Formats: sequence, C-alpha cells, structure tokens
Amino acid sequence: TTHHPRWAIAFKFAARQATTVVQAIDVHVGKTGALTPVAKLAPVELAGVVIRNVSLHNEDEIRRKDVRVGDTVLIERAGDVIPYVVQVVAAMRPPDAEPFRFPDACPACGGLAYRPEGEAYWRCMNSACPAQLKERLRHFGSRRAMDVEHLGEAVIDQLVDQKLVRDFADLYGLTVERVTPLDRYAEKSAQNLVAAIHASR
Repeated sequence: TTHHPRWAIAFKFAARQATTVVQAIDVHVGKTGALTPVAKLAPVELAGVVIRNVSLHNEDEIRRKDVRVGDTVLIERAGDVIPYVVQVVAAMRPPDAEPFRFPDACPACGGLAYRPEGEAYWRCMNSACPAQLKERLRHFGSRRAMDVEHLGEAVIDQLVDQKLVRDFADLYGLTVERVTPLDRYAEKSAQNLVAAIHASR
C-alpha cells in the first residue's frame, strides 16, 4: 500500500539489556502531586550510560511485574534512551523479599495520599506540599516556561526549605540581601539570580 511500501525495510538493532539489583523503591512527588515509585538500582552500565534509577511508573505496574526490594531485574533502554524494567529474574529472588506496599501518606509532607477510582496514580492531597512546590518552581524556571537562568535544583531546594519562597510570586520579591546567605551564594551569584528572575517579567 502507499503507506506500507513492501520494498522498504527498516533494520533495527535489538535493545541492549543488563541485570542489576533493586536496592530500594522510593516514591517521588511530582508538580501535580502525583506519586511516582522509582527503583534505586545497584549501578550498572548499559549502552554507554551508568543506570542508577529507573521509574516504575505506578502501583499497577509494580504489581504487574511484581518488583520487590532485593530482586534482580532485567533492564533495557527504550529507544536506547529511557531505562525501564523488562522483568524480574524470579529465580534469583531472596527468600525474605516482600511485596512493595504503596504509602498512604505523602513521603515529603506526611499529608494524605489518595488514589482516585479509575486512575493509575496516587496523589498527595496537600496543596502546600513543599515537594510539589519545588517541582512547580523547577518547571516555572525551565527553558520551556519562564526560562529563568541560575534557578537550578539546589537553589530551589534552599529557597523552599528556608521558607523564602512559598509560591511563584515570592520569587519576584527576592533581593540580593535575602539570597546571599544561601549556601554557595556570594554577592555576585546572588545578583545574577535576582537579575535573571526580574528579566523574566
């Protein structure tokens, strides 16, 4: 057919795979409050990159693949980019490995975590959750949003933890005097950050 020409053949290399051990399963909080389980792996090299973390997506995915702490897992990089768990090597499972229980409280703020009926994700119901605020600020300052230079992960963590920023508007009230006491911030770097924030107006 015109959209499936029989003479055209695409050769694709088989995805490279590796085995490693799940050392822990952490739950990350996103900017919308969605809780995402992430497997912390024993570092393993795969297609030229050292893999230490891999997303497990949601509770249903963990149940379907039956991933447990201590398991040996087979991983590969989808499209040679994003690592994911292909399957658990059941024969190598330690006898004391227990099924992962999804937390019913937010790991960041301790607020109620709730999974709405028909949805795949658990969510933190606390709108004032600091982890959500940090993720929103990272998105706000990213190139595809307000493109605020110098507003990196480390400075956002400090601004939120020290309660200098509670929402987007607070960014625009920052002064050089308030930023300078932050860890690894001299007067020049503080001036650069404040100038970059004001330039985004």
